[in-house]
Amino acid sequence: MDPLARIKEQVEGTPIVLYMKGTPQLPQCGFSSRTAQALQQCGVEFGYINVLADQEVYENLPNYADWPTFPQLYINGELVGGCDITMELFQTGELQKMTQAAAGTSEGDASE
Repeated sequence: MDPLARIKEQVEGTPIVLYMKGTPQLPQCGFSSRTAQALQQCGVEFGYINVLADQEVYENLPNYADWPTFPQLYINGELVGGCDITMELFQTGELQKMTQAAAGTSEGDASE
């Protein structure tokens, strides 16, 4: 499968997906670590792709949404941004609202 088609399928097929260096349990860079932690604190499930383990994604994702760096967070098929934007949204409470809406939970429901 074409790498861009595969990325599109991942982004559109998962309500919340984080492209990061490493995994949420073992991040391989500080920016990926902070972004994954913010998502975990939102209390919703999210998918992730370790770009270091998938060379095609690593090479092609920056072209997919014209965003040159990692991590990249997508919610409901739309690029949210990288670490700085994600952290800003988390601090204002917007990330929690966005992720809970995408996951289909209400604010009081995030106890899974």
